[in-house]
Amino acid sequence: MLNTRTTSARSARGDAALWAVLAAATGYGFRDAGSASLTLDLVLPLAVLAVAVPWSRRSPGAAVVLVNGLCVMGLADASTPGNAHVLSLAALSCLLGTRVAGARRPLLVLAGCAAVDLATCAVLRAQPVWWFYALTVLPAALLLPWLAGRHWRGRRQLVREGWWLARGLEERQHLVAERARLTERAEIAADMHDSLGHALSLVALRAGALELSPDLTDRDRADLADLRGTIADAVEQVRETVAVLRDPPGRDTGAGLPVNDTVEDLLSRAVASGVPVRWERRGASPPLSCPVERGMYRVVQEALTNATKHAPDCSISVWITHEPDRTRVSVVNAVPSPGGPAHAGAGPASGVGRGLTGLQERVTVLGGSLRTGSGSGGFHVTAVLPHRATTAARTGTPTPGPATAPGRPAGIPGPASPSGTARRPDPGTAPDPIGAMDPDAAPGEVLPESAERLASVRSDARRRSALAFVAPVVAAVFFVPSAGYLAWQLTTSVLPPSRFDELTTGRPRAELAPLLPARAYPYPSDHARSAPRPPGARCEFYRSGRDLLDEVDLYRLCWSGGTLLTKDTVPAGRP
Repeated sequence: MLNTRTTSARSARGDAALWAVLAAATGYGFRDAGSASLTLDLVLPLAVLAVAVPWSRRSPGAAVVLVNGLCVMGLADASTPGNAHVLSLAALSCLLGTRVAGARRPLLVLAGCAAVDLATCAVLRAQPVWWFYALTVLPAALLLPWLAGRHWRGRRQLVREGWWLARGLEERQHLVAERARLTERAEIAADMHDSLGHALSLVALRAGALELSPDLTDRDRADLADLRGTIADAVEQVRETVAVLRDPPGRDTGAGLPVNDTVEDLLSRAVASGVPVRWERRGASPPLSCPVERGMYRVVQEALTNATKHAPDCSISVWITHEPDRTRVSVVNAVPSPGGPAHAGAGPASGVGRGLTGLQERVTVLGGSLRTGSGSGGFHVTAVLPHRATTAARTGTPTPGPATAPGRPAGIPGPASPSGTARRPDPGTAPDPIGAMDPDAAPGEVLPESAERLASVRSDARRRSALAFVAPVVAAVFFVPSAGYLAWQLTTSVLPPSRFDELTTGRPRAELAPLLPARAYPYPSDHARSAPRPPGARCEFYRSGRDLLDEVDLYRLCWSGGTLLTKDTVPAGRP
């Protein structure tokens, strides 16, 4: 409410200041006129301006029409068409350009005002000077300020859109930083699931193996059973933490990989922990890219973790086959018997399949494929990885794969680095928003809505600026020749009073030719043409002065047979 009142008060002060300026111009014109009417030439225009100035905020077109009416009153004046109201007309026309976004309705208003001015001249049978005023000065006061106002409005709108876009980019940068933090949380969750979950599963397996030792007492077996249960609870707490921390978008395929750790080291530790695993590498080992090496490591690690958790004491077979352009990793673990002790103590927990779903993401990002499921010999996990990360890894667009078990949802990998690994955004930096939203982007590139909006505003501003500069040139090309021709006619038909006095009736035209102008005045008024003349005489009119905007007295010379019969003066005032 306070802001509305402040805006209204500011608008009222602006309207009062504008009215004061226009009223001062009107008062100066009234004082300069001398014999003008106080009511028609001062009081009435001030009242019209008092209504038109504030009304221009709601209906600027109607305000222009009102002030144009004051100019029409000037056209009806017998002494001169010019008055100070043309300044008010230019001011209101400029406000029309700044306050109305479209161009169609304002152009209709301006064209209507110009038509009224010309119709007034036609009805009043005005002199050429009035026509010249109505064809040049009044259209210029209507059109040029309106174009300037539109140009100003376009520049202001461009500045506002620029600030709006800057605020949007700032908010987007904050969103990018927030997303980077969420991605970091997802990576922490992945590390906890893959590394810590694997280690806890191996500890639980060792505890289960010690529990079956014949040298232990019943108390030791009970303590080991409690220890294995505690470890199982810890694993479930890790999985719950993963479910809370993990964000659906993809993560770095190499997150959590121990430094200088290989698949051979991973399998050796599993064997040392008592896991019944045997493995074999087939084919010559090719040079693998770092992302592919990490992906192969994760496939074996996740398969061993699931096998030791859900099928402890069951044999596990690992085959790594190197082909000419790809590497196949197969992990098969036997399924425990339904009534076996291992099965009874290591039943599947909640959240099974979350690791396999994440593994599906990793392999897909690298451009490979993953298949999981039961088959002959047990549960199979088979991954096919290219020796170099393919386009799927670089573009960050995973190919859809079958979901083998419920778990964490497949995410969308982040932006890819040139090496092919999925690269997460740096929390301290943000992508170049100006380059990404450049309206001059390559053809076919999809631009954001804000960029399209800014491009549209820029285009409108450029078009308005060009129109504001081109329109005066076009108007000058159209009006200057006609105005020049009219001025030439008026100035070359002037007969100075001194020469008029030297003219003597009864003398032939050949003798008087040096005193006459080059041509007669072609636009005498109707009352001058209708003045009585000698029978059979042909009359010519000449202007008595060079004033282009004031009506001057006319000299009439009547000739008969090449001899000057009469000369007289036609007053400038209308009867």
